[in-house]
Amino acid sequence: MSEEQLSFQAETSRLLEIVAHSLYSNRDVFLRELVSNASDACDKLRYLALTDPTLAGDTPYAVTITPDKAARTLTIADTGIGMNRDELVENLGTIARSGTAAFLSQMEKQAEGGGTSLIGQFGVGFYSAFMVADRVEVRSRKAGEAGGWSWSSDGKGRFTIAESADAPERGTVITLHIKEDAAEYLEPARIREIVRTHSDHIALPIRLVDGGKEEQINAASALWTRPKAEVTAEQYKEFYHHVGRAFDDPWLTIHGRAEGMLEYSSLLFVPSTRPFDLFHPERQVQVKLYVRRVFVTDSCAELLPSWLRFVRGMVDSEDLPLNISREMLQTNPVLRRIRQGLVKRILGELARKATDAPEEYATFWGNFGAVVKEGLYEDAEHRDALLGLARFRSTAGDGLVSLAEYAGRMRPGQEAIYTIHGDDAGQLARSPQIEGFRAKGVEVLLLTDPIDEFWTGAVGRHDGKPFRSVTRGGADLAKIEAPEGAEKPEPKGDRPIDGLLSLFKVALGDAVKDVRASERLTDSPVCLVADDGDMDMHLERMLRAARQLDQASPRILEINPTHPLIQGLALRAAEPGTSEELGEVAHLLLDQARILEGEPPADPNAFSRRLAGALARNLAA
Repeated sequence: MSEEQLSFQAETSRLLEIVAHSLYSNRDVFLRELVSNASDACDKLRYLALTDPTLAGDTPYAVTITPDKAARTLTIADTGIGMNRDELVENLGTIARSGTAAFLSQMEKQAEGGGTSLIGQFGVGFYSAFMVADRVEVRSRKAGEAGGWSWSSDGKGRFTIAESADAPERGTVITLHIKEDAAEYLEPARIREIVRTHSDHIALPIRLVDGGKEEQINAASALWTRPKAEVTAEQYKEFYHHVGRAFDDPWLTIHGRAEGMLEYSSLLFVPSTRPFDLFHPERQVQVKLYVRRVFVTDSCAELLPSWLRFVRGMVDSEDLPLNISREMLQTNPVLRRIRQGLVKRILGELARKATDAPEEYATFWGNFGAVVKEGLYEDAEHRDALLGLARFRSTAGDGLVSLAEYAGRMRPGQEAIYTIHGDDAGQLARSPQIEGFRAKGVEVLLLTDPIDEFWTGAVGRHDGKPFRSVTRGGADLAKIEAPEGAEKPEPKGDRPIDGLLSLFKVALGDAVKDVRASERLTDSPVCLVADDGDMDMHLERMLRAARQLDQASPRILEINPTHPLIQGLALRAAEPGTSEELGEVAHLLLDQARILEGEPPADPNAFSRRLAGALARNLAA
C-alpha cells in the first residue's frame, strides 16, 4: 500500500499548536506521558494474553529509551499491545472525546500563563512529544496481526501513514527528532533523572540504552504493594500523575490493604482541582482494576458509585479470577463488597478532613460538593454519612455551614430547615422571600446546585426536621421566637387591605393562583411563592429550560400589608372609579415579582406601556 497523507482533525491541529508553541513551563512531562502510554499498552496486552497466550509470545514486557546524539533522536519503545492502521489514525489523528471545545478553550487560557496542567486531563499525552520534537515517527504492530504500520508528522496539520516493513515484532516504537533547544533530553543523565522522578513507580522495567549498554533505571515494583511507611509523598504524587493522567497534586491520598475474608489493596486519590468534564454525562468512574498485579481495566465503574467519579487511583484484588470478563464485573459479588469497603473508607477520610482541616475541606467541597450531593439523591445507604459531610452557604455569613451547625443555631419554635433555591448565592441572600426569616433570626440555606432541587425532596428531613423552601407554602413565622434584643420592625401602616386583595384577584385572574397578604415580607412590596403542593419555582424554571415542562404554573402573589406602597394602594382602592387604574398596577407588581425571580415580564410590551402610564400619572399628580 502506498503512503497516505491525511489531515488532523481540526481540534487536534488546534491542540498541537497550543502544545508545541505555548506550554513550555515544564517540558519534562513529555517523557513521563510517553512512558505512561507505553506502560498502559503493556498492561492491556498482559490482560488480553490471559485468554489468548499467543498474543504475548516470549517477548518480555518492557519500555526501552534510546537517545542518539548524532542523529538527534530519542526513541521510546514498548512491547505492548501495539496499533494497526485504523487505531493509529483514530488515536493519533483525532481527539475522539466529548467536551473537546470546552477543553481546548481552557487549555488556550492556561497556555497564556505557560501552564501544563491540562495535558493529562484530556488524555493527550502523546501530543506533548511536540514540545521537544519538530518531527515524530511511530512504528507499530498490533499483537496478533501480521502487518506493521508507520505514522509520521511534523505537527503542522497533516500526517503520513503507511505499511511498515521495519515495524517491531510487537508493540510501538516512537522516534522523536529533537529540536535544537531541547538537546538536554538526549543526555542519559537527564533521562535517568526524569524517569526516577516521574516514572519510578511504573511496575515494569524501563531500560535506558547508553553507549551500547542497556540498564534498568526504575524500581519496577507496584507502589501499592509497598508499606505506607516506605512510600514518600513525592512517590505518591508521581503515581497519581500516572494513574490519574493528572498534573495537579492530590489533595487526599488513601492507601490501604484489606485482609481477612476479602483481600485487596487500594491506592486512591482525591484531586486538588476539578476536572473540566466532571459534569459531562459520559464521564465515568476512573479507577483502574488489577487482579493479583495484572491489569484488567482502565475504568471499573463497579468499584465506586458515580457520585465519587472524581476519585482516581487503582484497586488490586486477590480474590477475583484472572480471566474475569468485563461483563462479569457488573454482577460479581466480590466487587460489590470491595465497593462497600472503598466507599466507607473514602467517606471516613473525608469526615476526618472536615474535622481536622475545615478550610481545606471547604475548598474540596467547592470543587466536588455538587457531585457528592448526587449521592444524597441516589444512595440511601450512605445518605446519613453524606448529610454529615455536606456543606452549604447560608444567610448566616460568607463561610460554609454543616447541618449540625445549622441545627445548633435554630430558633426556639423553628420546626424546619429552611432553604431557598437558585443560581447565585448572593442574589438568593437578597431575595424578598427571606426578609421575614432574617427578621426572626432564622438561618436559610442558599442552595445553588441543580441537584439540590432533587436531593432535598428525596431526603425529606434531617434529624427529624423537614427541609422546607421559603418560596413555597406558608411561612409560619409566628411560631418562631425572635432573638432577644432584636429590633422589631416599626408598623408602616395599619390600613386594611382586603379590598385591594379582592381587586387584585379580579384584575389578575388566571395569571395567579391567589393573591394574599404576606407574613414573610418586611421591606419589599410583593413576591411570588408556590403553593404547598406545587413545584418549587426554581425547579420549574430548570425543567422549562431543559424543555421537560411546557409552561409555568400560576403562582401566589403575596403583598406586604405594611409597605407604604401597598398602604397607599389600599387607600386608592376605597375610592370609586379606580378599579381600572389599580388593575394596571396589579399587573405591574406581578411583573416586578417575576423580575425579582429572574423571569421576564409575561408581556414586555404591556409591561412597558403600564410602567410609562404609571410614571405619567405620577408626574401629573
